[in-house]
Amino acid sequence: MHAHDDRDQFTPPPAPGRGRAVTLAVLAHLLLLGALTWGVAWKSGSDQPAVVAELWSAVPQQAAPRAVEPPSPPQPPMPPTPPKPPPPEPPVVVPTPPKVTPPPPAPPQRAEPDTREADIAVEREKQRLAKEKRELEAKEKLEREKQRRELQRVEQEKKDKLQKEKAEREKAEREKADKEQKKLAEEKRKKDEAIEKASAKAADERRQENIRRMQGLAGATGAPTATGTAERDSGPSGGYGGRVAAKVKPNIVYPDTVSGNPRAEVEVRTSPDGTIVGTRLTKSSGNKAWDDAVLRALEKTATLPRDTDGRVPSALVIGFRPQD
Repeated sequence: MHAHDDRDQFTPPPAPGRGRAVTLAVLAHLLLLGALTWGVAWKSGSDQPAVVAELWSAVPQQAAPRAVEPPSPPQPPMPPTPPKPPPPEPPVVVPTPPKVTPPPPAPPQRAEPDTREADIAVEREKQRLAKEKRELEAKEKLEREKQRRELQRVEQEKKDKLQKEKAEREKAEREKADKEQKKLAEEKRKKDEAIEKASAKAADERRQENIRRMQGLAGATGAPTATGTAERDSGPSGGYGGRVAAKVKPNIVYPDTVSGNPRAEVEVRTSPDGTIVGTRLTKSSGNKAWDDAVLRALEKTATLPRDTDGRVPSALVIGFRPQD
């Protein structure tokens, strides 16, 4: 249906007056035929002898050869008769050809529409539309490819940004961890220095104490049956352990339930003023969580109380049970 409409729009419009032209052509032919008939009838009705009528045809034709009569058989000789003068030949009248009025020129008939040009135009239009369609498809393909590349570029930039942020985050974490390690190392160094200084001070005090003890042997306070050589007893009093446990136990944080009543023994080293300078687990309770809780409590306690004589033992072993 679309091809037919395309062809109709390229067909030239019909010429006006076609019916009138056909009518005039038929009328001219009828007049010519009537003139020819009248001319032939007029020549045949003439009384003059030997009138030859010539008919003119539209297509020239050549006349056939004249018929030759066969010779007659010989007759018996007749007595000669005086010859008669030949009769005069009738004059030959050459008929004038009838004046034929040429028919009026037929009106130019409308040429049949040349469908080839319309077909060519339709084919060209189809080719043009196909070309435009190909160009449009190529343009859309290029646009899609451009959008795909732009999307890939944005995704790559996003990925690079995430990787960069991750690298910076990891770097910051490493720097933070390094700082913490350095800080812990510095604190440990300071703590070790403090322990060394305390140990050196304690050793110096013990040396000074030995000197004073040796100088004051005469004023010893031991019992008559004592076998020691010191001016006074160096060990803690009998109730000193309970005093230490009473100060340390409030700092023990252990929410779990311990099965039984295991004992954890810890060696505690102190300075003369009672500051705890070191702890060491000498006997485990069998429960690592309880052992760690006891050590943390000693670190939190920081100092031990003085004994009845006003001194703090430089080293002592303390036992801790959960149910004591």
